[in-house]
Amino acid sequence: MLLTVLKLVAGAGVTVVVVPVFFCLSFGFQYARSVLPPGIDQPFKLRFFHCIFLTVFLWGTVLEKLRLYKFLSLLRIVTDGIPPFGKDPALLIQNQKFDGVTVRTYQPKAESAVKRKGFLFFHGGAGTYGSVDCYERILRHISREADAVVVAVEYGLGPEHAYPNQYVECEKATVHFMKHVADYNVDASRIVVSGDSCGANFATRICQLLVSRSDLPRIHSQVLIYPGLQGMDFYLPSYQQNSKVPILWRETVIYFCCLYLNKCTSVIDDVLESRHVPESVLKKYRKWVSADLIPEEFKARGYRPQDTGLYEFKPKVYEEMKAVLEENFSPLFAPDETIAKLPQTYILTCEFDVLRDDGLLYKRRLEDNGVPVKWVHVENGFHGVAILFGYGLLSFPSAERIVRETTDYIKGL
Repeated sequence: MLLTVLKLVAGAGVTVVVVPVFFCLSFGFQYARSVLPPGIDQPFKLRFFHCIFLTVFLWGTVLEKLRLYKFLSLLRIVTDGIPPFGKDPALLIQNQKFDGVTVRTYQPKAESAVKRKGFLFFHGGAGTYGSVDCYERILRHISREADAVVVAVEYGLGPEHAYPNQYVECEKATVHFMKHVADYNVDASRIVVSGDSCGANFATRICQLLVSRSDLPRIHSQVLIYPGLQGMDFYLPSYQQNSKVPILWRETVIYFCCLYLNKCTSVIDDVLESRHVPESVLKKYRKWVSADLIPEEFKARGYRPQDTGLYEFKPKVYEEMKAVLEENFSPLFAPDETIAKLPQTYILTCEFDVLRDDGLLYKRRLEDNGVPVKWVHVENGFHGVAILFGYGLLSFPSAERIVRETTDYIKGL
């Protein structure tokens, strides 16, 4: 008994010493490597959150090397955030199964004279972390303020649930809901499919997959919040300009892609230099993915074109990472005949986000094919900021704006 107590005391002592040391190391590391351009939303607060993120990276890497705890398990705990206190008296919130997929539904309790909108949501987190809990405040707000029945999908995370499980589960839950909207007093002609970051990627692809299904209601709108939509070109202006902007660095994108696909992270540098892309693929998709298609005002912060003379294709890297060039992973590559059938779309981009140009390129593709687009650009925003909505002093004005404008759009459908 005494030995156990001594071990606990020693462990607590080590934690008291080590945690601040790790935090200080990560704070110094992020100051040395990160770049916060003028105009970004509340830079000091952003540095604080980025330090927490890097501390988790450091702790997770060490603990995984010691075979004590998995890095992703630690990241998932931290990013789940703090749940809202108490129940929402205006909503009926339930955890359910849709065709075997875990979902959480939010239904306004007030009676409605008309059928409500249905809002399907797929959360972000690179397919490897994140959960519905992260977005609880946002989802409650949308259900209340937009008077919508919200269905948030708790898909299985990779790499434990192998790619493309995430798409499969999101699609299964979507189809189930579309076939059972009457059970939720939802208008079948007003179903919205949405997501943020990789969740927006899932929403984009699922809309493409379902657009020709005659046995289902037609999706009314897709809502895409800072979507990542292609795995070919990581030299676009936004990737250069925001390569070291917290909390999503350029190399971090590929790192999480590798975890998501259960691939070796040793290919990161090669993928960043497009060595995973055959010349035939470059030629095929350059008409849709190119810095030439990005408006000039988004190149003002020091964009420099990639030196094409340095291009070097590596077949082994292609074999390892070819999944990122398929339409399932890169829905920006879908053919025009599919894009032209898509519903009205809401796209939100943030200026200080490596994924900004993916959203701009998809906006252009939709508009070129006659699809109505509502575009919101958050000039001081950065990737992932929306999950801090509703946290009071810990939140950001850009997070409040993102949720407010998105909710207003859904409310107006």
